[in-house]
Parts: sequence; C-alpha cells; structure tokens
Amino acid sequence: MRVFVAGATGAVGKRLVPALVAAGHDVVGTTRSAAKAGQIQSAGAEPVVVDVLDADAVRTAVADAQPEVVVHQATSLAAMGTNLRKFDEYFAQTNRLWREGTDHLLAAARDAGARRLVVQSYTGWPNIREGGPVKTEDDPLDPDPPKACRQTLEAHRYVGQTVPAAEGIEGVVLRYGAFYGPGTTLSPDGIHTNAIRKRQFPIIGAGDGIWSFVHIDDVASATVAAVERGEGGVYNVVDDEPTPVAEWLPYLADVVGAKPPRRVPVWLGRLVAGDFAVSIMNEIRGSSNAKAKRELGWQPKYSSWRDGFKELA
Repeated sequence: MRVFVAGATGAVGKRLVPALVAAGHDVVGTTRSAAKAGQIQSAGAEPVVVDVLDADAVRTAVADAQPEVVVHQATSLAAMGTNLRKFDEYFAQTNRLWREGTDHLLAAARDAGARRLVVQSYTGWPNIREGGPVKTEDDPLDPDPPKACRQTLEAHRYVGQTVPAAEGIEGVVLRYGAFYGPGTTLSPDGIHTNAIRKRQFPIIGAGDGIWSFVHIDDVASATVAAVERGEGGVYNVVDDEPTPVAEWLPYLADVVGAKPPRRVPVWLGRLVAGDFAVSIMNEIRGSSNAKAKRELGWQPKYSSWRDGFKELA
C-alpha cells in the first residue's frame, strides 16, 4: 500500500517508516525541516517538507502522494522537560498538532480518496481515576484531571471523538502507553532516565499509580498492524504488565545503575511538584491491550517492561 506518514522524523516516525518499508509498503514521509529530508530518504521513503499546521500545504502534499492510508505521528516535544507543573506548556504545540493537524490530515485524506486515517494518542494518565486498576477503550477518560494536564487531555479527547466518527474514511486512534527505548525520554540518555540516575525522580506517597509502558519498536509494529488491518476505532497500545510506580521505578533505577529512588510524602510532593505529579504517582490507572491483540493481530515483542528496561543499561 501507499502510506503517507506525517511526522516521519519524530521518535515514532524514525522507527515506523523503516518498519513500513520492510513490510513492503510505499511510504511518503513528512518533516518540517528540509535538513531532515535525508533521514527519510535513507529509511527508504520519499521525503516531503511540510508543516502539518498549514492546511493548504497538507492538502497539496497528500493529494500529490495519493495514499491509501494516512498516518499522523507529528509532534513537537523538543523542549520537553521534567517540571510537571508545565506539562500543558510542554505540549502546547503538540496539542495544536493533535487538534488542527488532525483536522487538516483528515480533510486532505478524504479529498485524496484515502481509505484510512491512523492517528497517535495516549493512554495511562488520561484514564478515569476511579474503579479498577486497568482500563479498556470503553472506559471514559478522566472527567476532572489535574489543572496542569487539562489542555493536553482535551486534545486527546478531541482526537478520540473526532477520528473514529469521521465520515467517508476509516478512522483509527492508537492510544500509546508510556514510551521507552531509543529516541524517547526513557532512552539510555533520555531526560527521565538521567533524572532517575540523579535521584531526581522520587516516589511520591505510596506509589500506587498504575503505569502501562510500551517499547518504541512495539509502537511501530502496532502502527504497521493498524495500517494493514482491523476495524476503525480506538486501540490501546501497551505491554502486558500494568504496574504500580513503587514496583517499576526501583527496578529501573537498579537497571541503570542508580541508587533507589527517594521517597517523599504526598504533602511535600504536591508542594514541590504539584497535583499532577501526585496523581501520576498514586492515582492513575493502567490500560489493557486485549483489543489491539485481538483485532489488530498485534503482539508486543517486549511483553513486559522488565525485559525492555534491561536495554536501557
């Protein structure tokens, strides 16, 4: 198939484009920087320089590519930091890409006669923080999230509502879990890995919050599966082992040669890092991958973060 990948030089795009090419697809990949076009070409794809926020340019690029499937992986997280009070600030441009960029790609894909649109989203902290520890795609998103992440959650909510309901095209939303692996914040030299090494990533309170991880290569393989098969709708893309912070964080610290993470009480964590930090440490729910495995025929290579984390050493 001919596949148009918006955001071909990002953390996901760098792994996705070669995976699509290896699967026999004819790929057109976008970048906002002409200097990065060579990366796309080296991966076996045709590069196009375009800003996903430019509706006319997107329409022209997709029309010229004539794809059967359009994939939206465009983000803007170069300035990502560790201060969770600034979470929405870090994601401000990416939220525009999820909202406006999705609208532009959806309109362009339909105009070009594409049959499917696959869009990136996220699962984990957006889940409702009530009930059982693991949520499915049928569970609602958090109706009252901490202030620091409200704008970003609304962007995810927009994608989850708009894409599957789109007329004239099959809309697929892939809600990825917490990334780790090459090019992510939990890579061997990623900002969060380094914070763990410096003991700047403490466990706040009991650390009962449930996280669902996914290796970046499993993100790519799941996205290839969504390009090729499955019904339209929302899919969680995570590994098989949702786990509380109090379990995975000390394990990861040990793997990367750090001392055990510090522990701080909730009141101090809230004072220093804010409500969102307390929430992701103690309140968030994990996610089930059963639907993606069943309907996309996808199986993660790293079924547990325990195996995948060992590579971060």
